[in-house]
Amino acid sequence: MRFFFPLMLAFLIWKPAIAQLQPQDTGSSVQFKIKNLGFNVTGSLTGLAGKVRFDPAHPEDAAFDVTVNSGTINTDNGMRDDHLRGESYFNAAKYPTIHLASTKVTQQRKGAFVFTGQLTIKDHTKEISFPFSATETGGAIRFQGSFSINRKDFEIGGFSTISSELEVILDVIAK
Repeated sequence: MRFFFPLMLAFLIWKPAIAQLQPQDTGSSVQFKIKNLGFNVTGSLTGLAGKVRFDPAHPEDAAFDVTVNSGTINTDNGMRDDHLRGESYFNAAKYPTIHLASTKVTQQRKGAFVFTGQLTIKDHTKEISFPFSATETGGAIRFQGSFSINRKDFEIGGFSTISSELEVILDVIAK
């Protein structure tokens, strides 16, 4: 009987270990869409790295701390990409990564969650929040979501013909 209460207490407070995952650059995509002179311009970033702690049964314990390489920007136009890597846009030489870190993850319904966290581009950090899905597939978790930001909040592009608002589309595999 004297072992029953400590055992019962341990059972009540025990949570299984949360999966420690690595985002996979191969098979994942970080894309963006923005209007320039009324036309959609799309592009992508690679060099995905970081750590993810996620268990769909315990989203309150989740933690995302990931980066992409700002110098990998690709819009299928080399001259434009070089310009975007430059000082007035991403300044990739000085700020080689774009950083996203969670502060809170909540569940909306089975498989559907809300990410709240900090996005850092250059030396500007802003809070963002967006819905995402998490699907377990073959020993990995696939995270899909999208969010919009104002590029001027991060001092990207200054006065330009491109729209202030851009959409970021995430499709990330973590193992």
